[in-house]
Amino acid sequence: MMRTLPGVLLAACVVGCSEAETSAVPSAASPAAPAAVPKAGLGNRSGELVNPDESTMVFLYYDLAGMTPPIDDWVEEDNRVKYAQPLDKPAKRKAVRSELEAAAASVRGMGFIRLTMHANLSQYDPTYGEFSVQALAPSSMVSYDALGQKVSLRFGNGRLARLWRVPPNEAQTIRDKVGYGANVSLDALLRITDVLPGPGGGSITTDVIEYEMREARSGLLGRVRVAQQ
Repeated sequence: MMRTLPGVLLAACVVGCSEAETSAVPSAASPAAPAAVPKAGLGNRSGELVNPDESTMVFLYYDLAGMTPPIDDWVEEDNRVKYAQPLDKPAKRKAVRSELEAAAASVRGMGFIRLTMHANLSQYDPTYGEFSVQALAPSSMVSYDALGQKVSLRFGNGRLARLWRVPPNEAQTIRDKVGYGANVSLDALLRITDVLPGPGGGSITTDVIEYEMREARSGLLGRVRVAQQ
């Protein structure tokens, strides 16, 4: 179901050359990098989450880290239990526990994430012939805060994934469509490669496999695959 394609920018297409992908040769400024090898036990995961909510990402973090989530504590901290009448508490505990246990079970085997976010697209750089998708930069992260835990999602191959190379003759068409890039979103397919536990939460590292960029009014701008050479 999934394609394992980490590494260097391989192909892009823009509206105006239809929606078919066109090959691009990596420039000397973006040398190929070795493919990231998922941490032991993570490479066998084939499930996919689509725009997971914050609590789902907390459960995913615990599952990836091989840690047992403190469901007993979370049950007692849930407002439905905390503020229930004494006679109602047992039933409320049971209901909340069932929800949390189901949520924990739902993330097992998940190794991919599809994420929609603002692209934070840069202006075109004619010197290097590229746009920069700053949302995927190595310094960027997506934060999740739920159940008293904070989890961050990072992009391990962001240095390469953020580069969208476009020929100058096509770049002007894109620039006309996006303006200052304020309304450009991206839909990215991410492969989980690592997890780093920390106090009160931790971080999940992913590799960007591919993504699409869209402008709110103009529609599809391009597709980019980040592939191993």
